Formats: sequence, structure tokens, C-alpha cells
Amino acid sequence: MPDPDDQRLYFLLQRAAHRLRTTADRRCLAAAGVTTAQLGALFAVHDEAGVTQQQLARTLGLRESAVTGLVGRLTAAGLLAKRPHPREHRAVVLELTDAGTDALRAAQPEIDRFNTELREALGDDGFTGAATAMHRLAYWES
Repeated sequence: MPDPDDQRLYFLLQRAAHRLRTTADRRCLAAAGVTTAQLGALFAVHDEAGVTQQQLARTLGLRESAVTGLVGRLTAAGLLAKRPHPREHRAVVLELTDAGTDALRAAQPEIDRFNTELREALGDDGFTGAATAMHRLAYWES
């Protein structure tokens, strides 16, 4: 049985992140045919019209090389489209396709269910506190 007094925060964060990611990936793949990493990219493109791959990499906190592969897979799957940037000749602008929009719509109920289950597991205060703490850590600069 795990020790409820375990204070190894980094270890616990890694373990929790892995558990949450694998569970959410399984559910999102079943609901919409995409992983959570792919959904993150689709949501970012949806939320920021005219986003470039470089901007997407910053938004997702990933290296540009990782985003190049991710965008390549999403483009090959027909979920994203690229068009030339209007001012930067080497850059491309990313856009959701109709299939990408459909994938977001298909995933949303599962995302909502997952968040509801997390809120039930943690309680409202615990869920809000965890979200606040994760936001602080995500943008923490040491």
C-alpha cells in the first residue's frame, strides 16, 4: 500500500502525471481517435488563430523538433492544415480542418467526464487547489 505521508513531490508528480496521461489518452483515443498531446495541439491551434509551429512549440512548452513531428502526424491524419504565412516566407500558419474540429467536439464530453471524476476524487477545494498549484508550477521560473 502506498504511504500517504510520502513527501517526494517530484516523484509523486511524475507518477500522477503518468497515470493521468495514460488514462486520459486511452479515453480520448476511444472517443476521438487522438491522444492528449494531439488534443493539446488541436486546442492551441483552435484558440490562437494564425499560430505558427514556433508559436505552438512555445505554447505547448515543447521543442520545435517535437512539434514538427506532432504537426506532421496531425496533418497526415487530416486534422490540421498548413498554409503559407502572409509575412514570413519560411513560416507556415496552422489551421484546424473540419476533421480537427470534429475531433475536438468528440473529445470534449470525455474531457468533461474526466475532470468531473478528478473533482469527485479530490473534492472541489482539492481540485481547485491542485489546479492552482499546477498552474504555478507550470509557469515557475527557478
